[in-house]
Amino acid sequence: MTDPVDVAVIGAGAAGLAVATIAAGLGLKVALAERGRMGGTHLNAGCIPSKALLAAARSAAGVRDSHRFGIRLPPPEIDWAAVRAHVRGAIARAAPNAGAARLRGMGVEVIEAAAHFTAPDEIEAGTRRIRFRRCVIAAGSAPLVPNIPGLGEIAWLTSETLFDLADPPGHLAILGGGALGLEMAQAHARLGCLVTVIEAGRIAGQEDAEMAEGLREALAVDGIALREGVQLTRVARDWEGMTLELSDGDRFGATHLLLAAGRVPRLASLDLVAGQVQATERGIATDAGLRSLTNRRVFAAGDIADPEGTGPRSFTHAATQHAAVLAKRMLFRLPARFDAAALPRVTYTDPELAQVGLTEEQARAAGHAELSILRWPLSENDRAVAEGRPAGLVKLVATPQGRLLGASLLSAHAGEMAGIYGLLIGRKLPLSALTGLALPYPTLAEAGKRAAEGFYTPKLLSPFVKGLAGWLRHLP
Repeated sequence: MTDPVDVAVIGAGAAGLAVATIAAGLGLKVALAERGRMGGTHLNAGCIPSKALLAAARSAAGVRDSHRFGIRLPPPEIDWAAVRAHVRGAIARAAPNAGAARLRGMGVEVIEAAAHFTAPDEIEAGTRRIRFRRCVIAAGSAPLVPNIPGLGEIAWLTSETLFDLADPPGHLAILGGGALGLEMAQAHARLGCLVTVIEAGRIAGQEDAEMAEGLREALAVDGIALREGVQLTRVARDWEGMTLELSDGDRFGATHLLLAAGRVPRLASLDLVAGQVQATERGIATDAGLRSLTNRRVFAAGDIADPEGTGPRSFTHAATQHAAVLAKRMLFRLPARFDAAALPRVTYTDPELAQVGLTEEQARAAGHAELSILRWPLSENDRAVAEGRPAGLVKLVATPQGRLLGASLLSAHAGEMAGIYGLLIGRKLPLSALTGLALPYPTLAEAGKRAAEGFYTPKLLSPFVKGLAGWLRHLP
């Protein structure tokens, strides 16, 4: 039986859920197919559980550091079962917003089965065939499993299995020094585990080198061993767990191995050939408006979308931005395109590392020969000093004319401040918009404002301005 719908959605992660709820809210007939758990990675194996675990770890670190404020407490005792209960509770509290019952209440037909194309205008999900006017592929991505000799002999972990551990790892080895790897390294170290991070390049390789150095120092304080510039070449099972061999000849033992070296789009089961949908190993090939290059009925959103060959943006907030673009372009036929220029990304370690726009290295590589680099250390921020957290830096990259190209922040709550810089970059506002902004005192956000003021200070103190001020003082 073939049922016609206005919009068919494959995948119930952040992007698929947003598209389905918007379309259903507008009165369209919507069918959504999901083969796994509703909510996708961000709810079940990504943002929610990882941030819940980080919160528990931050609490433990706060107890250990309380003596800095004249408060003496015994070392914290980690109840792993209770920590797991906290993580599961966070997922459970957030789950209803992504649940099938909520969607069905909005009129969305939810099919709990895998979906694949049978024709350019038709998908099959379970026993159902659905003909669509528009289809959104939002099937997400999966952890990358690299081809490493011996990996098949051990029970490795990914973000999809890490939070199911009944007992804490004795020694957790993490392959990958990106956001996930570093977040989970710090969380487990603060919860009493030995942790080693293996990174072929440098940690936080996409981020500004100055910020990565500051984060490296912070992670060292937590006792995390960082092995940078080496590759994992072999894994062998032993009586304690496993032995890992590195490209520099070093070997060490671990009880668990977390694979955090990247993600790959979930393409294999979609039968894209039948749907006449073009894809590469990076994802569904789309234009800037997220429409398939080869099937005008089909769009892509979330981790699986590869707009204009720029690569996927594996962030929940990118997925919701995709949904907003699709609402305009697919549902209202308005011109809309996804612009990643002002899209923030955050590594939720302590301190957090946030980036909006271009890093200094990226700006120079993009052809900006002349740049204004503006810095303000957190050690000069009154709020950071008062709270005993002076480590960190705000670094702004601007053109000589005062247009912000990028902002790098290493600070507590850096992610909460990133939106200011996203607004400046996205709206192409000058730095004067930030220097003229009234911020409450004392706040960490003032550090960015002080950095921006450094762009104008030399001009205000120039001989001409000084002379002008001296002349004006004689006027009545």
